[in-house]
Amino acid sequence: MNSGKRLLRWASGIMLVLGTGHLLLLALVAWTDVTDWVDRGMWAAVPLDLTEGAAVQTVESLQNRVTFWAGPGSFAVPLILLGCLIWHLAGRGVAVPAGVGWGLAAWCVLGGILLVPSPFFAGVVSGALIIVAARKGDQSAAPRGGEMAFGQHAARPCPCVNV
Repeated sequence: MNSGKRLLRWASGIMLVLGTGHLLLLALVAWTDVTDWVDRGMWAAVPLDLTEGAAVQTVESLQNRVTFWAGPGSFAVPLILLGCLIWHLAGRGVAVPAGVGWGLAAWCVLGGILLVPSPFFAGVVSGALIIVAARKGDQSAAPRGGEMAFGQHAARPCPCVNV
């Protein structure tokens, strides 16, 4: 396994652990709210309020919304999906752009500053690994032994041109 693939696999593993851990922790902390959603239906997680704030909000309704936005409505689901995508791309030898790593790192730094203490800063490591993997893919322009470097693709002639 080359180093770019290994770095991307580590980055995606960190993202998967952070996202899954976040959802599991929420399920443990707010188990009654989550089971209430199952009893009443998922649409009860954040009910649609068409009264434009005329109704009095109860502590239970606010707690219900906090639980939703801390769980399925949070960063956890997109982070899990991004981790799965990067794992898949690394397995296929497709380079992930450094911009994805920079965006993830910046988002995690901002989240870590705004929500201290939190594991947001672990996401910075994942972003940095993506950046390093992208840089390694750019630097390996001369592959050894006829092998393709990570992130490079063989040039294919156009099928409509007779060579």
